Amino acid sequence: MKTAFVFLGLLLMIVAAVANGSGCCDHAITMFEKKMETLVMELKSSCRTPPVASSCQELHKKDPSLHSGVYELVFGLQKLPVYCHIGNFGCGDGGWTPVMKIDGKKLTFVYDSGFWSNKTVFNSEGGMTGFDQKETMLPSYWSTPLSKICLGMMIHGKVNYVVINKSASSLHSLIADGVYRATSLGRDKWKSLIGSEASLQRNCNKEGFNPVPETWRKTRIGYVANQENNCDTCDSYVGFDSKGDMSCGNYASYDADNGDRRTTTMGYILVQ
Repeated sequence: MKTAFVFLGLLLMIVAAVANGSGCCDHAITMFEKKMETLVMELKSSCRTPPVASSCQELHKKDPSLHSGVYELVFGLQKLPVYCHIGNFGCGDGGWTPVMKIDGKKLTFVYDSGFWSNKTVFNSEGGMTGFDQKETMLPSYWSTPLSKICLGMMIHGKVNYVVINKSASSLHSLIADGVYRATSLGRDKWKSLIGSEASLQRNCNKEGFNPVPETWRKTRIGYVANQENNCDTCDSYVGFDSKGDMSCGNYASYDADNGDRRTTTMGYILVQ
């Protein structure tokens, strides 16, 4: 419809030029030809079929002109429309494939949820939108190889991000078996996901995938701490998919460095 209006406007411009004299008409025709060339290029671009890809990064490499939006990705034998984040929104350039969106107020993805070991899609429609409050788990959790993991937490309407450099066959391979795999972001970096309100106890200080799985307050991806000089009874964390009555955010009690906290957030996990 928009194209039709543009075309009609150009024709009216020529008609008006003809009424004003032949010199103006020649100029109008030249302008019309240039406008039509631009219009044809835009139409070709909008009608172009995106290349077949299994991740947003692969899609971006095959066609760097593509922008963020919904594209069909191939996960094994399954095709699924997914919102690809292309460009630096806070985690660096390139194409980022969404894996999960977690509502910390809900218990869908708590630590003991079967979703961590099973290969089951949850609410695929949530994977077709951006950084909103629609929970989802996509096949990218077990199907997409990665070298970087983008973690985001939304607090007070703003999303804070950190990036973990880690190569693996999938995020599932780093989490599902429950084995601890260390990361090295550091205490302050993990707290930056929450901002100035973040609070953690002062000891233990263990981070990564499945840190200290034997403790009470634990998380699938994150940072855990304790007031005692061990990791046996941790009572604080910043993390994704935690054990207890919240599934994403910051929990802290018993002599934490910024007071007691129970801060639930929306959590976002993407890979590249």
